[in-house]
Amino acid sequence: MNAKPIVKWAGGKRQLIDKLIKHIPNNYNRYFEPFVGGGALLFELLPNYAVINDINKELLTIYRCLANKKYFKSMIEELNFHEGHHSEEYYYQVREEDRKPDFLITPIWQRAARVIYLNKSCFNGLYRVNSKGYFNVPSGKKSKVNTYDFDNISKLHRYFITADVTILEGDFTDAVENAAKGDFVYFDPPYDSFDDKDSFTAYSKHDFTKQDQIRLYNTYKKLSDKGIHVMLSNHNTQFINELYKDYNIQIVKAKRMINSDSKGRGNVEETIITNY
Repeated sequence: MNAKPIVKWAGGKRQLIDKLIKHIPNNYNRYFEPFVGGGALLFELLPNYAVINDINKELLTIYRCLANKKYFKSMIEELNFHEGHHSEEYYYQVREEDRKPDFLITPIWQRAARVIYLNKSCFNGLYRVNSKGYFNVPSGKKSKVNTYDFDNISKLHRYFITADVTILEGDFTDAVENAAKGDFVYFDPPYDSFDDKDSFTAYSKHDFTKQDQIRLYNTYKKLSDKGIHVMLSNHNTQFINELYKDYNIQIVKAKRMINSDSKGRGNVEETIITNY
């Protein structure tokens, strides 16, 4: 019952699924994904026991709606409403909603549908926020928008209401606090930047710095020392190779598909790093 991500997300792993699958452990207990993003690997594996986490509050509203029958129904109705009212003017009206003082008390299904609608109708499917956390991507100038595939979103809804999935919001270190020997953790963080190129990391208003990469390495090592299976994706930079030199590093080719500047898209080298 493998499924696909609902939203296009920077750093999404759909194009690398076949390569990632080759590197997952043969057996594991619970699945942890502290930077879940669009959830490509999660939705390919659909594990019975999973703990997912992200720092992006708006993204998580989607998963919380998938995990609740009432919210899911209301989210679908809201998506249908967006599709029926879509226009250039309507797009910008919806985009501006997070500037309103009462936005955070908006019903969760409305916030979830807003994220999906904006993702499907904005320029290049790019999710980007400014320093205040406001979504600021221009319109993709589409005359018609399809916000969801009914079969796929129904599969995901069934998965979330039947499997044991814990949804967390916060720092990656907290997300793996309860991971134990025999579990599997997949880290797909905002990537390290190439020295001569800008890397897109504006998934939230919080930057992911070199110090955060070091914190992540320390967490990776701590988990590894506890007998937990750990896999991590990142750019193939000297910094990342030096950090993880004691682990197994595989280099794979990938396409950077999301960038506001077309010159920033193209082939890049990524690493898949495992402790097994």
